[in-house]
Amino acid sequence: MKHFWTLALLLILFGCDSDPENRNPFLQEARFRFELDLNLPLYNNLNTIGNPVYVGNAGVGIRGAFVIRNGIDTFLAFEASCPNQTPNECSTMEIEGQNVVCPCDGLTYSLFTGQLLNRPDDGNRYFDLLFYRTTQSGSIVTISN
Repeated sequence: MKHFWTLALLLILFGCDSDPENRNPFLQEARFRFELDLNLPLYNNLNTIGNPVYVGNAGVGIRGAFVIRNGIDTFLAFEASCPNQTPNECSTMEIEGQNVVCPCDGLTYSLFTGQLLNRPDDGNRYFDLLFYRTTQSGSIVTISN
């Protein structure tokens, strides 16, 4: 039994991924919590699936966040700063339908998956959108990191 617990502990320790390679070097972690009231006209688009909203309030992410309803009771939120650029004057992305585009490099990302849609085939590493947690309680959607 002693060997079982030793083996289990070793599996847990070595099973954890501490690889800094997975971390986006362009974007710092921004701790925040922000509530959106779906009853307000500002967030009215979120009452329909597939209509994104930009939340540019101070203290929300690095450059704000994009929020989209992707199901009846589910929402997704992503950082509004280009994931493959150091934050600068052109690195706040712009909504184009259900995608966002980085004006610095022209890269397009899906707001339904967060994935880069036009990934260059140049051998460089490219990051997808930075994801934020969302929860819903009644008409309040909370985004946080």
